Formats: sequence, C-alpha cells, structure tokens
Amino acid sequence: MAPTRAMTKSAVQLAREALVVGQRALPRYSGPRSRHDYTQPQLFALLVVKQMLRLDYRGVATLVGEWGELRRALGLRAGKVPHYSTLCYAAHRLLAGAEKGGPSLAPNGSSSPAPPGADSSPRAAPRRPSTRPGWRRTTSAPTTPTATRPATRRPTPSSTGAGRRRGATAGRSIRS
Repeated sequence: MAPTRAMTKSAVQLAREALVVGQRALPRYSGPRSRHDYTQPQLFALLVVKQMLRLDYRGVATLVGEWGELRRALGLRAGKVPHYSTLCYAAHRLLAGAEKGGPSLAPNGSSSPAPPGADSSPRAAPRRPSTRPGWRRTTSAPTTPTATRPATRRPTPSSTGAGRRRGATAGRSIRS
C-alpha cells in the first residue's frame, strides 16, 4: 500500500511544491523568443494557488501583488507580478488537455497535440472563394461565358455627390 501524504492548507507551501513539480515537468520558457519575465513553472504554481483558493485570474494577480511571502516562495521580484491576462494565456497553454482528461503537453513541448495526419499550419486550411459582387468564383466545373458576371462599372464618390462638401443644406432643396 502506498504511503498517504498529508494535504497542506498553506497556499505558500502548495506554491513551493507546485513550483518543484513544474520545474521537473515543464520547460523553463514557452519559447526561445518569449519575453522571459516569468518561467512556466512559476505561472503553473500560480495557477495551482488560484485553483486552491478558488480565485479568478484578477484575484490571484492581486493576491500575489500583496503577499510578499508568496512572491518570495515563487522567486518573483518585488515589483514584478504577472498581469492577469498572462495567467489566463498560461492556463490555456499549460492546461489545454487537462479539462478533456488528456495530456496537457505534447512530447515536443507544444500544448494540445494535433491528431495524427493533421497539419496545424494556417495555410493548410482551404481558402473560401470570394463571393463579392463582380468577382469570379473559382470552381472545378467548366465555366461558360454565361456563368461569369460581366464587369459592372461602379459609381465613383464624385459622381454620387459623396465627395461634395456637406453643409447645413446638403441633401435638401432650398425654396425661396
């Protein structure tokens, strides 16, 4: 039988333990060109504290700003506290598969692995044909001269009066 661990009720102790777990399981930064303000283990530990105390992102950011002992336990500088949006983005990145019961990180370090054979690049998605008036649709069916719309001349702003100066009497006729 496995030994049971005592649950801690201290948020600072939980943050320390979550930081150690994060350092073992997560890469230090999300990418080589990230800002390097906070490490992913630090953000993970803050998300664990958020969950324990049942706070929202703004609440945990405020709490960390006011709680010096928690900042010291996580290795955060005195005036440097993550913005709540940083925590939100980190939660989406780090905990992507956790809600679905799957792994939260792929072996290559990216969150929520794509299914096999799926290309995640934006260019892989097929382009929708334009449906703007006057534009030809690209179809695989043979086109005939009647299938395309003839080019129509659109009115210019100067011919419609839109380019004229609008004064108090614009658009109304004046009778004397």
